Parts: sequence; structure tokens; C-alpha cells
Amino acid sequence: MRYAQIIVGPAGSGKSTYCSLMQQFAMDSKRNIQVVNLDPAAEHFNYTPLTDIRELIHLDDAMEDEELHYGPNGGLIFCLEFLIENQDWLKDQLCGGEDELMVGEPDDDYILFDMPGQIELFTHLKMGKQLVQLLESWNFRTCVVFCLDSQFMVDGAKFISGTMAALSVMANMEQPHVNVLTKVDLLSSEARKQLEMYLEPDAHSLMGELTIGTAFGERYGKLTEAIGSLIEDFSLVRFFPLDSQDEESVGDLLLQIDNILQYGEDADVNVKDFDEPEEGDRDI
Repeated sequence: MRYAQIIVGPAGSGKSTYCSLMQQFAMDSKRNIQVVNLDPAAEHFNYTPLTDIRELIHLDDAMEDEELHYGPNGGLIFCLEFLIENQDWLKDQLCGGEDELMVGEPDDDYILFDMPGQIELFTHLKMGKQLVQLLESWNFRTCVVFCLDSQFMVDGAKFISGTMAALSVMANMEQPHVNVLTKVDLLSSEARKQLEMYLEPDAHSLMGELTIGTAFGERYGKLTEAIGSLIEDFSLVRFFPLDSQDEESVGDLLLQIDNILQYGEDADVNVKDFDEPEEGDRDI
């Protein structure tokens, strides 16, 4: 069995930093976690990718082509579609060959897939789901990690917006899912206190804040209450804070995702053989 985290989230939410952080933590823990860059527009990251989509296609290829002339958003969509259509290239990079049975394929791989920051690729378009289906056919067990910048999650309106985005990704991808609040280490002490109320939120209380004293709240109060009920009654969304300066925070999050992926459950259990006690020892 092989394991994969699909790292998604808005642009600037810390996806590449998350990948670099997890890879370094794994190295310090004597684990091997690889990273694959699937963002054709990436310019800089702090890890050495196992595979890089820019070797297949770059965003500039789609934007500067005389026939295509895509803009940045259309170009990203085209690049992901191109990757899916040329899946043999990715299979060769990840599996070491194109044989149908993939004889001798790597086992126990643990790979993070650093995805583009165009959120609609995962909220309602099909390329993200198609990629997961490909990975599953190559013996990967997958989990989607949805990153959100914690600096934009310290008031009720932004919390609801982020929650609905997370729900959209969960519904579209149909995979085990973890929501991560990144950049917690950059928050002020006051902002950290505000953030705590959104980690275990009382949705109805938050809705009250939004509906009182605002024109939007007064006009769309019933809609806001319905969204709050959806979040609280079904307990669909929970956020895990990630402090890059705290090893315990990083380790706890990785453990949570490992449990979801059932990582290590196929490993053989080491059983120590004990010698039978001597006849004389039994009497002591």
C-alpha cells in the first residue's frame, strides 16, 4: 500500500510551506516523505520535488501558445487537464514504468502532492477527483488536506466563508479530508485567543454575531441561520491549527492524517520471543 496527501487550498494559504515542513519533520523522525509538485505556475519552494509537472507542461506554455492564449486561470485548468490526458507520464514518474501490472512497484511510499492554488479545481471541477482516482488505481490510499490561512479566520464572516469552501472541496473530492489552519505562528496573542473559539465553534452563536447590526445580516438572517445549522448539526467541518514553530503541533497533525490513511497498520508486529523458564526457576 502507498499513501498520498493531496494538498489543496487558496493561493497563498501555505501549501508549499506545509509540504516542506512535513518533509523536514519526517526526516528528523527518520521517516521518508516525498513531495510532488503539481502546480505548473510554481516559482519557488523549499523542497526538492520527487516529480515536477513543469517538466511536462508549464503555465507559460498555455498562456503564450499562439493558438491557446489562455489567461492565468484558464491556463491552470488546461495544464491539469493536460496532466490527466498524459497520465502515463505521471505513472512513469511515480511507479517506475508503464506496465499494466506495475510489477515491482514501490511499496509504503508516502507522497505529498502540492496542488495549484486555484480553488475551483477542487470545489466543482473534475480534475482533482480524476487525479485521486488515478492514484487509487496505482495503489495509493489518499487523504485531502485543505489549507486555510489562519489570519483570515478570526471573525465570524470569514469563518463561515472558509467553512463553506471546505465543505465544497469535501463534497466534490469525496475523500477523507482534513482542514488545516496554517500560519498560526504569525498570529498575535490576541488573534490566537480569537482563533480558539473557531476551532470548536458554536455556530449559532457565530450566526448571532453576523445577523446583529449589519444590513446583510438583517436581510439574509434566515439564510445565515440555515448555514449555521448545517455546520453545527452535521459536525462536518473541523479545523486543525498548525504552528510551524512547534514540533508537537506538526507531529500531532501528521499523526492525525496517518490515522486517517491507516499508515503503518500493515506493518508486521514485532513479537519478542521469550525462553521458557527453567524448571528450577518456576519454583522461585
